[in-house]
Amino acid sequence: MLILGIETSCDETGVAIYHSEKGLLGHKLYSQIKLHAKYGGVVPELASRDHINYIIPLIQDLLKDCKINIQNIEAIAYTSGPGLSGALLVGSSVAESLACALGIRSIPIHHLEGHLLAPMLEEKKPKFPFIALLVSGGHSQLIHVKELGRYEIIGDTLDDAAGEAFDKTAQLLGLGYPGGASLSKLAEKGKKRYDLPRPLLHSNGLDFSFSGLKTAVLYLVKKQANLTEEIKADIAYAFQESITDVLVKKTIQALKQEGLKRVIISGGVGANTALRKKIIAECEQNEFAYYFPDLSFCTDNGAMIALAGALRLNIPYKENYSFSVKPRWKLTEI
Repeated sequence: MLILGIETSCDETGVAIYHSEKGLLGHKLYSQIKLHAKYGGVVPELASRDHINYIIPLIQDLLKDCKINIQNIEAIAYTSGPGLSGALLVGSSVAESLACALGIRSIPIHHLEGHLLAPMLEEKKPKFPFIALLVSGGHSQLIHVKELGRYEIIGDTLDDAAGEAFDKTAQLLGLGYPGGASLSKLAEKGKKRYDLPRPLLHSNGLDFSFSGLKTAVLYLVKKQANLTEEIKADIAYAFQESITDVLVKKTIQALKQEGLKRVIISGGVGANTALRKKIIAECEQNEFAYYFPDLSFCTDNGAMIALAGALRLNIPYKENYSFSVKPRWKLTEI
């Protein structure tokens, strides 16, 4: 079957076509980074309007590139939540309207489930069950993925998520918004000069807390008489070392606690080079299997939503083409 995937949960418009047997046939993504950068964060109303401007042209271009007629699409999967209400409404209304017009199935997808399944877009695919480290701007979670639709959150963020901490630290260093990728690049030029706290590193639990780390960076920046590029790089290095040490240790701890041998890393922070290197080293030392999505599928994208839709095709449903978005939707409530 051919499944069209639509993602509009925040500030990226993503569409993709997935074949249930052949895999991903194509995808397109439009990012609103430039639109929101001058405001230092995502403006929900502007995000919604931009999704309206780009979603139909993106679908049309994708169909053209894949040489597929819209009439050949057999199901449409779309992000129903969580996310920004207005942004979700754009994708949901387009998806349900198209599905109704074509007389095909529509499949609402949980945004985080898309991220959990993203590594299955790769040739090397994880098998259930596995541990997932989901790290993004809004989430830092360790999840026991038992099977499709059965998820147990065993570790969660108590305050700032990892991606949020990266972006806020980047702003403290004058790197602009979003600054996570810029901070990681700057950290590559840094060296060990400063020691920053590693929150909850030695706790018995699997929860995360990064607000204190962000505050420590704030005080360190204020201490500097002259915040040179070299000092900025060293602070970025110290911050990245701290946050990745915590993420990796908790992940390995989760694998041992749950008695599992497979782990996937997904979400925007999952693209971080230092995090990937440390995870690989620890997993190889402990003989754990590790899986990453391609860098292009770490951020929000339509491919992961189309894949999730393909995996949910066999779940019974009653179609009436009505919909309601879920800005707040717990993964365990799917």
